[in-house]
Amino acid sequence: MENKTNAVEQINMHEEMRRAFALLSGKWKLEIMWLLNQRIYRFGELRKAISGITQHMLTAQLRELEKDGLVSRTVFAEVPPRVEYEITEKARALGPTMEALTTWWNEYGKTVPVKSSPRGRKARNT
Repeated sequence: MENKTNAVEQINMHEEMRRAFALLSGKWKLEIMWLLNQRIYRFGELRKAISGITQHMLTAQLRELEKDGLVSRTVFAEVPPRVEYEITEKARALGPTMEALTTWWNEYGKTVPVKSSPRGRKARNT
């Protein structure tokens, strides 16, 4: 007879990968993480850098990333308040994954059809 307790105790990699994907799933999370991997951003800078994102959605996505420990938020006691976002060391460990995606895109990106309409709201002309 098989030892079923051993199977239960083993890590279910499918479930673990679903948890990992859930951390970065969301309409804008990967784009936010990509930008924050480059440098520290203020809220307004992120909003301008991500064409089509609403203030509400950016706030929601940043809160989720902060809750998951991938982004840190620093509030400076100034008038008006200044808030900066940066990726955490935990998120910085995703750097090789982002580099691999960049390498893949450089090789295959031109073969991916361009989508006809951008996601989200249209960018405002500033």
